[in-house]
Amino acid sequence: MTKSARFWYLVRKHKALYLLMLPGILYYIIFKYVPMYGIIIAFQDFSIGRGILESKFVGLKHFIEFFYVTPDSWKLIRNTVMLNVYDLLFHFPAPIVLAILFHELRNKWFKGFVQSVSYMPHFLSTVVIAGILVTFLSPTTGVVNHFLVKIFGMEPVMFLGIPEWFRTIYVSSEIWQKIGWGTILYLAAIAGIDPTLYEAAKMDGANRFQQIRHITLVGMLPVMIVLFVLTLGHFMETGFQKILLLYNSMNYETSDVINTFVYRRGILDSDFSFATAVGLFQSIIGLILVVTANRIVRKYSETSLW
Repeated sequence: MTKSARFWYLVRKHKALYLLMLPGILYYIIFKYVPMYGIIIAFQDFSIGRGILESKFVGLKHFIEFFYVTPDSWKLIRNTVMLNVYDLLFHFPAPIVLAILFHELRNKWFKGFVQSVSYMPHFLSTVVIAGILVTFLSPTTGVVNHFLVKIFGMEPVMFLGIPEWFRTIYVSSEIWQKIGWGTILYLAAIAGIDPTLYEAAKMDGANRFQQIRHITLVGMLPVMIVLFVLTLGHFMETGFQKILLLYNSMNYETSDVINTFVYRRGILDSDFSFATAVGLFQSIIGLILVVTANRIVRKYSETSLW
């Protein structure tokens, strides 16, 4: 059987599975690959009237302008990198820890209840989350400041007006919103671990901590590696919507990131070519990080994206 004939044989045999995949494939083709044609305008002085084909080609002009002419370019890069570093340090391991804690619960009813509660923030829109944060952290009517004043006798703190607080607020809210949903894949990985491994470990005298370290974490490792590599692909991106709703003139020093800058230049100022060039820079950094990380994990482990 030729390769072509075998391919169509497998398609017919598993046609139900391919039909299930079709919506996802179409989504990526329509919304991810087709729009890549627009990358061309990053190297043009794009004019809506002239269109992509007729706009003047300017090469790397917009990239040079971002790095050498834009006064806040390095501050934007620093803020973006810092937010993502904090996210990797605190947000990425949080679902791993919570999944292990869920696995260690013995009361099935309580375990199911806690899991359901932890999933709920994921279904709240970013606007709602930002509204909750603004309300709770208000210096006059916020619950947090009310607690600090009444219990500790402190002066009200304008949390969203202090640049040093922004990263903590942003990363903490990301953990609260996404930690429960992030446990799903890790719990699936734990479910695939052979129970006899735990029984054998008990017979050898291993305590719960040792079982977690040598069995549970090892069983979760392939999923952890894949998700870590995928996360690096978005390293130069941040939660644009939440930052846009939370940042203000008082916390710009730490809250203004590349995505918000692109929004202002591209949407508000209609400088589409410049905004596309900056967005392309973000994507290139993400691609480099993914390829590099994948090569490293493929070299030192049996798990990789490709």
